[in-house]
Amino acid sequence: MSDGLQAIAPGETLRAAINLGNRALAREENGELGGVTPALAKRLAAEIGKPVEFVVYDGAGKTFKDAGKDRWDVGFLAIDPERAKTVSFTRPYKEIIATYAVRDDSPIQSIEEADRPGIKIVVGTGSAYDLYLTKALEHAELIRIADPGESFARFRQGDGDLVGGVLQSLQKAFPEGSGVRILPGRITTVRQAMMLPYHDADRIAALDAFVECAIADGFVAAND
Repeated sequence: MSDGLQAIAPGETLRAAINLGNRALAREENGELGGVTPALAKRLAAEIGKPVEFVVYDGAGKTFKDAGKDRWDVGFLAIDPERAKTVSFTRPYKEIIATYAVRDDSPIQSIEEADRPGIKIVVGTGSAYDLYLTKALEHAELIRIADPGESFARFRQGDGDLVGGVLQSLQKAFPEGSGVRILPGRITTVRQAMMLPYHDADRIAALDAFVECAIADGFVAAND
């Protein structure tokens, strides 16, 4: 194990930030955390030789907001140029789809039809698709809600014309028969990576090598 990897967790535990707002990566089941991000955190802690301590969030924006506040040692977020000004990312270990959901009676049938004057799109604040749409939309208006779960709840209550989200999270929140349908296609493809809450060339290189190994030996695919 490299000195850079050991230096990631200077305390007694490896504090891993886990975002439960993205079911494609992490979820809580029967009081236990499952998914690829908790699995990667456990593997990293084992390689470092320290117990893992999960720091749980319900949205990417909240996770990122705590970077630099000494609340976690390693995290998992979508790669974004604005975020990269503050944090450092490894190579992506997974790519996921972000798309929209609309009510069954909505005339909107495609992703492209969403960007029109008067259309309001509900998103989780600071999510990868929020960051992307902030730059990409020309006509529609974003309604930013604290986290993905709350954004889905607000959409159910009647806010907005569409709601953005990770495909798996939308499928969980709005199953068939719920009065909401998921649009085909994608807003964007989100590249998920491990990250450190600061810039350090040696440590991020060591963490990137860890991710490379976890992909190559099938660990990521096995815990998907």
